[in-house]
Amino acid sequence: NRSGYGTERAVVDTDTSYAHIVLSSTQSCSNTESSSTSTGLPSLLTQSAAASKMASPAPPLKDAVGGLDRDPFVALLAKLIGESQRLQNDPPALVPQEDLVAQHVVDALRPVSTDTGGGPLVVRKVSYTDGRSNVIVEYPGTVPGRVVSFVGMHMDVVPANPSEWDFDPFSLTFEGDDKEKLRGRGTTDCLGHVALVTQLMRRLGEVKPPLKHSVIAVFIANEENSSVTGIGVDGLVKDGLLDKLKTGPLFWIDTADKQPCIGTGGMIPWHLKATGKLFHSGLAHKAINSMELNMDALKEIQTRFYNDFPAHEKEKLYKFATPSTMKPTKWSYPGGGLNQIPGECTISGDIRLTPFYSTSFVVQKLKEYVDDINAGLETKLPTRGPVSKYVLPDENLRGRLEIAFDGDVMNGVACNLESRGFQALCKATEEIVGYVEPYSITGSLPLIRELQDEGFDVQTAGYGLLKTYHAKNEYCLFSDMAQGFQVFVSIISQLEADA
Repeated sequence: NRSGYGTERAVVDTDTSYAHIVLSSTQSCSNTESSSTSTGLPSLLTQSAAASKMASPAPPLKDAVGGLDRDPFVALLAKLIGESQRLQNDPPALVPQEDLVAQHVVDALRPVSTDTGGGPLVVRKVSYTDGRSNVIVEYPGTVPGRVVSFVGMHMDVVPANPSEWDFDPFSLTFEGDDKEKLRGRGTTDCLGHVALVTQLMRRLGEVKPPLKHSVIAVFIANEENSSVTGIGVDGLVKDGLLDKLKTGPLFWIDTADKQPCIGTGGMIPWHLKATGKLFHSGLAHKAINSMELNMDALKEIQTRFYNDFPAHEKEKLYKFATPSTMKPTKWSYPGGGLNQIPGECTISGDIRLTPFYSTSFVVQKLKEYVDDINAGLETKLPTRGPVSKYVLPDENLRGRLEIAFDGDVMNGVACNLESRGFQALCKATEEIVGYVEPYSITGSLPLIRELQDEGFDVQTAGYGLLKTYHAKNEYCLFSDMAQGFQVFVSIISQLEADA
């Protein structure tokens, strides 16, 4: 008996905060009534005392599990940050070896895993390519179909240039005597969360609380780059390895600032190429200036975009900081002299799209805009000055626009605000952090919309610092991570109290 509460039939009292065990008497009423003689009374008292002793309620989960133990958390995080130079994800130059982190996670959980026979945790490594593992950890519950999961703690990081940092990005260092600030690449995104959830699962394995819900943690490979697919959570979903997570809330632990992130933006990278006619700048009437064509075309495209995809009414409900946006971020052209009108150039940028619009529909519309402008260059675009033009009829030449999109289009997500998972996250955040202020951003998180489309109830949270995300001199705060640990325990406790 894993819980150690004896073999009597147990009934869950849902009025308590955590799995209060009430033992049901196995005696019938007739047996109790027939034992009222003086000679039978001591026997009854003895039985009652034994039952009373065994009926001592289990402590609340938060008391049983406790808080985040600083020493093992920091020790594990130091090992993970120490691997971060080999976890940078920017192929082909930098291919992460997430198996290095996966092995540290497995080693930390080994004493309380079924592999050693000493604990209840079921730990599984899943790899789709050499050196790049995912890890699935389960603390089994007693009721089939009841699940709460923590997913998205990824074991790769974005690149860091040590020459641009004030400290070594690839080793864990501290600031201040209290060592509150934990510094290094991955402390906020996302190795800090890997260490945090590992400690949660280890404590469950050590304490062995009797839970109705299975608690499952999924540590993933390949979150920071989408040029390679099928080796991270997408591969796990495709193979059905996460299907059981659909029956309960899934908390994606990869955001920041200790508040529920209830919405993210889609992202569409685009490249608008303009082709004109290269010529001497002193004979502008014989050229088609590709730079002017591209600038005028982009302004027209942006105008149409904002007309077709204005601020959506749901953006206010979800507290998005901005509506959908389309903007240029890069120029490129083949080069040439200052006295040459360029014959081609490309403007690149991205669209950040709130999740209430379809990325595929936006792509379709942008292609239509470009086709329409190409067909009506003479009338659709203004020109600049008396000789600037985008069509040379005497030479039978027309400027031309082409728009292309990168393959890594991402869809935004709007979390289900009616779900039990969202309610539990908000209540836990208010209880532990002291306030709850859900927010949305048009920054993009890969993979979670796909999970939602597959039927998972995705909620997102994180306990690093948004201001250090993907930044130089990345750090997190131990106190924030400690609150995250308590939030997780509160979520589990609330779900356990449900009938």
